[in-house]
Amino acid sequence: MDRAKPEDWWRIERKGDDVTLISEPFIQEFYRCNCWHVRGRDRDMLVDSGMGVVSLRDWVPLVTERSLTAVASHTHFDHIGCHHEFADRCVHRAEAGILADPAYDAILANYVTDDIFDRLPPLPYQSADYGVKAAPATRLLEDGDVVDLGDRHFEVIHTPGHSPGGIALWEAATGILFSGDIVYDGPLIEDTYHADATDYYRSMVRLYDLPVRIVHGGHFPSYDAARHRAIIRAWLDGKDG
Repeated sequence: MDRAKPEDWWRIERKGDDVTLISEPFIQEFYRCNCWHVRGRDRDMLVDSGMGVVSLRDWVPLVTERSLTAVASHTHFDHIGCHHEFADRCVHRAEAGILADPAYDAILANYVTDDIFDRLPPLPYQSADYGVKAAPATRLLEDGDVVDLGDRHFEVIHTPGHSPGGIALWEAATGILFSGDIVYDGPLIEDTYHADATDYYRSMVRLYDLPVRIVHGGHFPSYDAARHRAIIRAWLDGKDG
């Protein structure tokens, strides 16, 4: 399989509301994390940081322009790979141990093979040697906490189920929800070794009535309020049926 050049690894897409999608186009869509950059008055926020196979800081100038808080929606491999590159790192308390010590099984690195790529990362990357660098949190998040960017305030919503410390980030003023991997417009993963079906159901119920305008998920395209409720309603009906 061909290898990509580092300068081609990251794709940048402006989404409005001073939100930018940063993604890795040579990873197949199912495994490709959406990394969300949010511009604030006093500092910026990055929600998730990709696989870590090519440096974000070296190749995406947007993340080095201003002070930045890197938030982990959860600690699976595809979401925390570049967190070690940032000095200000947040994660829910339930997964702080994984961010500090990203063990192979805990980050679901067993998913990583050459088959998840359309083009391999640049050398010296080898799938057999893949791992994530430790990035101990500088702030532990709890449900109801706020990530403050000065003029923008994102409430932490604890959404366990996909993983114990999964979170969503909610900006009530704009109706923007960064949902992580608890809900997105694609196949949802409910059977990882630390997933919990009861928690997952409660998290979906909690998010259903949130007055969203747009949802930016951890994977797949963003969507509007009607689609948000349709996804969750169908999921809940499937469990209740």
